[in-house]
Amino acid sequence: MVEIADDGPGIRQGIQSRIFEQFFTTKGAGKGTGLGLSISYRIVVEMHKGDISFTSKPGDTRFEIRLPIKNQQYPSSHST
Repeated sequence: MVEIADDGPGIRQGIQSRIFEQFFTTKGAGKGTGLGLSISYRIVVEMHKGDISFTSKPGDTRFEIRLPIKNQQYPSSHST
């Protein structure tokens, strides 16, 4: 798990359900593409079967990124 936090103004309650939508941005025309969080979501959740969640209030926004740990079988180094 990785947590990323900032102390900015927070994410307004009215838009929190949309922040992972492709092309959604709160920036003005020509200032943002709205791809960053949608790409992050696809990489973490869809490709790696992890999870991204967040909490936000003014002065404290936190994103938690969780990636699963896979048990990998390694070949034995023993020779017969």
